[in-house]
Amino acid sequence: MVDVNVSQHFRPDEQAFVESVADICSRVENEYRPIQTDFLNPREMYIFEAIANRFDSVSYRFFGGYDNAEMKRALVYPEYFEPKTTDFNIAAFLIDYPTKFATLSHGQILGTIMGSGINRNVIGDIITDGDTWQFICESEMSDFLQSQIEKIGKIKVKLKPIDVDQLVFPVDESEETGTTVSSLRLDTVISEGFNLSRHHAKELVEGKAVRLNWETIDRPDVEVSVSDVVSVRHFGRIKIKEISGLTKKGKIRIVINLLRRNK
Repeated sequence: MVDVNVSQHFRPDEQAFVESVADICSRVENEYRPIQTDFLNPREMYIFEAIANRFDSVSYRFFGGYDNAEMKRALVYPEYFEPKTTDFNIAAFLIDYPTKFATLSHGQILGTIMGSGINRNVIGDIITDGDTWQFICESEMSDFLQSQIEKIGKIKVKLKPIDVDQLVFPVDESEETGTTVSSLRLDTVISEGFNLSRHHAKELVEGKAVRLNWETIDRPDVEVSVSDVVSVRHFGRIKIKEISGLTKKGKIRIVINLLRRNK
């Protein structure tokens, strides 16, 4: 069990994950062997660190195939263990397709992968340098994905295994900006981030056009926190980088990474 003083800092829907991290760390302590997780999103990594840091006799590392990966696997290990990149069991694929006659998108690729019947947390980042598309997954699933995926939409593709050192440097078109909000409600942050009316932002949430950490959510009153990723269909994404206190007028200062998408 996690101390109530710790668990109260996280949302009710995050409590199961909090307990699972504590369980993994306890098992590493008791069994004296390394244990790895599936891919974690930024918010899950933030929670993971908060819980794992309370265990003195275990260490942990994150790795997602490249240094700035957004989705990463965690490896928790006892003091004697020296982790290597290969211990994370990560595979990577190049998506081979007729680039002169077709275009792909992140959403198409993710939708196809998910359509093969696997969970989101066995897939890492889907990346592009503007021309080439690649994705990262758990090595345990690589043979299955290679055998299942032959088309993305109507485009015929072939998945070619590559080493992680062959991953492209992904294009990052997000911008970091500081702003203030009256509250950390989901609709308020969306309204401020994309310069929408509060009513429109609320409609988007209630219309299931918003995902919080990759999960569709329809409650506009949910409060966001550090490392949350908010995706709004047709508008883009907001990542909460920092929550840094109040202004003299009682507004909340936040720092966000904002990625706008063309409608």
